Amino acid sequence: MTTPTADAYVRLDTHPTHASAVTATITGSGQELARTAVTAHGLEALDDNTLVMARIDHEEPHWAEKAAQALTADGFTIEITPRLREAIDEEWTWANYPMPWCTRAEIREVSNEAQKIHDDIRHGRLIIHAHADDSGTTVAVGTYLDNGKSVYLHGENHLRQIADTFNSPAQALTAFERLHGDTMRPGPAPMTDTERAAAEARTLLDTPATESEPPAPEPEIVPAYAADAGDHDGILDQFLTAHSDWEKWRTWTDDTTHAIHESQTLRIERVHEAHPRETAWTVAAYETPVS
Repeated sequence: MTTPTADAYVRLDTHPTHASAVTATITGSGQELARTAVTAHGLEALDDNTLVMARIDHEEPHWAEKAAQALTADGFTIEITPRLREAIDEEWTWANYPMPWCTRAEIREVSNEAQKIHDDIRHGRLIIHAHADDSGTTVAVGTYLDNGKSVYLHGENHLRQIADTFNSPAQALTAFERLHGDTMRPGPAPMTDTERAAAEARTLLDTPATESEPPAPEPEIVPAYAADAGDHDGILDQFLTAHSDWEKWRTWTDDTTHAIHESQTLRIERVHEAHPRETAWTVAAYETPVS
């Protein structure tokens, strides 16, 4: 039987408002030692006894289970809540994944490498010199501070990968400008919706509204000709929050957002600033994912 390393209790749970993110709550007299151990497994401190894991590949439940196994082996007492256990056991696939030949484990390897690149950028270990739009795909060039290696990055979120390496920033920038001079912009690309959601989860532990709050006013029903435009983007966000089987997809122009059901047969297109004579919403259902 493993002797506990510290008198600490770690409770792993799902984030109250951010889909797929995981929280760790530490109690007991050995909190400092436990916090150091938990941090080593990809969770970041939110306060003295709460940590959060928020990734760009939505694989937090998988890595939380790996962390729980390692922490248990180190002698810590770990609890996985039923909600998190359900998320760990859930089977799902990426909609329109560009490498359909990959197994689930191989997909995790690809996305974990993308997560490492994201973390290196976020923590300042990888400095991005410039980015560009390559036919709808974000590309960038940057340099690692620890070894001076410059890299050419292709893709974003869970699909970002190192496509080429260079011996110096000057060499990398020269090649990058030759390929993408028309769309080249200084510095990193704007945060994606996925990156922004992960950042929010790491800095704010929202809690659901309590029953003590005053009830929301009843919606007012008015004739269609008298109704205003309403918060369409807010409606889409509320829908996606309430339906975890839908995934939000961002287009490169930021003018349009797509939402795709996990079956890949139901899709929503939202044009954010549509002309009055254009279609702002399109909802489509297909017989098969390739229809």
